[in-house]
Amino acid sequence: MIIDRKKLREKRKRRIRAKVSGSAKRPRLCLFVSLKGAYAQAIDDNSGKTVISADIKEAKVKNNIAGLEILGKLMAKKCVEKKISEVVFDRSGRKYHGKIKSFADSAREGGLKF
Repeated sequence: MIIDRKKLREKRKRRIRAKVSGSAKRPRLCLFVSLKGAYAQAIDDNSGKTVISADIKEAKVKNNIAGLEILGKLMAKKCVEKKISEVVFDRSGRKYHGKIKSFADSAREGGLKF
């Protein structure tokens, strides 16, 4: 039996999304990372709208651990400006290490509570 990493990640993503939901007071902070780019969104799932978004092109950084750390600080700054202090973190089925961990840690340093 061949194990497909993409299918396994999609299964983890569905399992996480069944439990994690955002609201207007506490939106879902969704992070997507690919080989070429990365972006984050604060999403209100009740209305189905994106409240805040940021990506590495806007932050003018590279797609590496240091770049995602800066992206996390930028996202936290934007959330604090919109008076959002608490979020639910959605890592999209990825493991919590490397780029994902550096983004989350810097967002916490910026003032967000997960």
